[in-house]
Amino acid sequence: MTGASGEVMAGRDAPWRIADDRGSSPVEFVLVGTLLTVLTLAVMQLALAVYVRNVVHDAAVEGAYVAALADTTLADGADRAREVITGAVGAAYAEDIRVTGDSTGGEATVRVTVIAPLPVIGLLGVPRSLTVEADAPEESFGDG
Repeated sequence: MTGASGEVMAGRDAPWRIADDRGSSPVEFVLVGTLLTVLTLAVMQLALAVYVRNVVHDAAVEGAYVAALADTTLADGADRAREVITGAVGAAYAEDIRVTGDSTGGEATVRVTVIAPLPVIGLLGVPRSLTVEADAPEESFGDG
């Protein structure tokens, strides 16, 4: 751009500059705000996934302990695990619960296996991607 005397205008005298940063604050706010929002949601989703895994694991442990009692059945353990999971995170996470009698090191044990979805977006998740197992020593009344 040239001035009245024919010389080229540059620097601070130019009517516009490439280095002018006026109006960039709203754009920066949107970009940084979006990044921080996505990061916050990702951390919250990770916390939810860990919570669901802990609930499912604790339910499997409690189900194994109930099923291992001398006066209960394996079905009682599955029902208890299902009840704990349904109360905490919903029935969709308690659809596949297996309780089996096992023998570990010559001792009778009960094993509870829970297969549940792993939450990816909210509580929606990849089906059958989380498997937890819990064992408990089986009680008996003994001979005397």
